[in-house]
Amino acid sequence: MRNAFRLLFALLLTTSAFAQSSEGKYVGDVDVQGSNTISVSVTAYSPEMLNLAQLAFNTHGRLKLVASGGSYGVNFLSAGANGVKVIISRGGSAVLTQEVSGTSPRNALLKAADVAVNRITGLKGYFAGKLAFVGERTGKSEIYTSDLFLGDLSKWTSDGKQVLSPRWSPDGQRVVYTSYRTSFPDIYAVDLAARRVALLASFKGTNSGGHYSPDGSRLAMVLSGEGNPEVYVGNPQGRQLKRLTNNQAVEASPTFSPDGSRVLFVSDSAGGPQLFTVPVTGGTPSRVPTKISGYCAEPDWSQADPSKIVFTAKIGSGYQIAVYDQKAGASKQVSHAPTDAIEAVWLADGRHVVCTFRAANTRALYILDTESGKATRLSPTAFGNASSAGYLAP
Repeated sequence: MRNAFRLLFALLLTTSAFAQSSEGKYVGDVDVQGSNTISVSVTAYSPEMLNLAQLAFNTHGRLKLVASGGSYGVNFLSAGANGVKVIISRGGSAVLTQEVSGTSPRNALLKAADVAVNRITGLKGYFAGKLAFVGERTGKSEIYTSDLFLGDLSKWTSDGKQVLSPRWSPDGQRVVYTSYRTSFPDIYAVDLAARRVALLASFKGTNSGGHYSPDGSRLAMVLSGEGNPEVYVGNPQGRQLKRLTNNQAVEASPTFSPDGSRVLFVSDSAGGPQLFTVPVTGGTPSRVPTKISGYCAEPDWSQADPSKIVFTAKIGSGYQIAVYDQKAGASKQVSHAPTDAIEAVWLADGRHVVCTFRAANTRALYILDTESGKATRLSPTAFGNASSAGYLAP
């Protein structure tokens, strides 16, 4: 009975079911006014592209959209079938003109908007990235991919059972996820080009939490085949396994450091869920001194800023997003959602994250600015529940 309980607890950690949902309804975007913003006015060659550009810029905590007279003007012009020319002006004079090509007009517009963000703020753009997420558009949880704003949407699974935690391979060719398609949790990977699903890990017990290393050469996962949920790394096919933890605690949610040398994971070895790291070559795990909550889970290590780790923390009676800053040696609560805010993953600039806002029976994807607290909803109400996003940088 004790082993069964610990296996269940490991899965609860992995799937965010650990947090008891806050009651209440979504109140829309969380907008935080601040003086450290740059005003931008946007024009585009069609109403559709203008709406997309405004949607994108409105998610950025460093920018403030204005109808006219902004510090910068950004104009998007058509440049062929899948091309966009972006003209950035200041004080009536052009400061940058550049043509950008993409896989579609929509993708080209988002890539051109990233060019504008970089020129205006100095930050790397994140608009042209891709999402993999769990959606319930059909009434069942399935794996979807899309651009950041849920355009170019594709459904990849028809498991008919619960699916969890999709994560991209660095080359964007595969999405690894956990599924209960055989009534037991196993790890699968979708080959997007071949439109084929491959089984990666189906050992005795639970198999969950698959996550690729930054160079794609390793896959981290949690397996309980030897009796207790432990962190393993293997090759991208889930073979040549090396066990990294060996204790009576429950481990979950493995991810990699930006240089791929360490695995960051959750363990209850400290009396409650906390963050730990361990070398991919093996060794003694080290606790991350988050110092913010007795319950820390769902970590993601920023590729853009290796000093930052985002995670879910229990704050009061609910759950919010926090960031641990290794330089400061301290953590800070960065979301102030009226519901639970969970499942955060970094975007390309090391400032914004995609996360899930969860109320009693609803889940939606949001972009959260970790500096200002501004939160903007991504998934429309008509789509149904959407959660557990993985992000692929452009």
